[in-house]
Amino acid sequence: MDGFMAAAALLPGPLRRAALGMEAGERERCEEFRLRRGREATVLAAGRERCLCPGPVTEAVVRAVLETATGASLHAAGEQLRRGFVSAPGGVRVGVCGTAVLGGGTMEGVRQVSSLAIRVPRAVPGCADGIWDALNDGGFASTLIVSPPGAGKTTLLRELVRRLSGAGRRVAVADERGEVADGWQGEPGFDVGPCTDVLTGVPKAEGIGLLVRSMNPQVVAVDEIGDTPDGQALLAAAGCGVLLLATAHGERDGPESAVCRRLIQAGAFRRRVWVEYAGGRRRYTVERLPCV
Repeated sequence: MDGFMAAAALLPGPLRRAALGMEAGERERCEEFRLRRGREATVLAAGRERCLCPGPVTEAVVRAVLETATGASLHAAGEQLRRGFVSAPGGVRVGVCGTAVLGGGTMEGVRQVSSLAIRVPRAVPGCADGIWDALNDGGFASTLIVSPPGAGKTTLLRELVRRLSGAGRRVAVADERGEVADGWQGEPGFDVGPCTDVLTGVPKAEGIGLLVRSMNPQVVAVDEIGDTPDGQALLAAAGCGVLLLATAHGERDGPESAVCRRLIQAGAFRRRVWVEYAGGRRRYTVERLPCV
């Protein structure tokens, strides 16, 4: 299913009709649907929000979206809600915001949901054409993709997984939220290549270890590394001779996350790709990282 249609399918009644009434060009630029209780639903495109449909979003609308996204099994999505999102068919991720339920000092879920961010997933075959040769100069090396949220990290990661797999590399994807491969009911919805194995729904750090031990990968791919366990799992995989392909939030002129800094200083990555998004266009820049 097309990513836009998959995201729009989660919207109830008038909101869905408004989404399906968008012009083709606007559909292509659509990045998210944003629903905030008591306010108008909006479309995020090219970094800006505009009204999708007049009238305030109600609690019933929010609940209807969550029920559709989880197949009417909201209680079964408790583990995902604990991490602030729900995965839906088509590689769609629904970010959830509201009143956190805490237990033992950690978030156990979300109640009184106030906002939803419905991400529109896209596969863009060929988006890596301009950097493929640079990434393979002397052979593919462990690569870190960095960009601000919503700039296209996951799209580039997915395409690189597909191309590496198509070239005969055994690629294992730790796809915690199902966004990279759209692992729905055991099969990937996106084309991630013929030699790719996908583990969905497991926290990244645990999933990386499981894949290295059980699937004999040549490359491990993971989206949005963010904390110390993720970094430790990637270092352990690199120590086993596995190449890494990962994404992280950040920007060229901004501060570097502690996890990424430690991984780079340890020599876990040999190349970094900066993704910049401006004026409706994405630009990829490949940077060689020093060997340690």
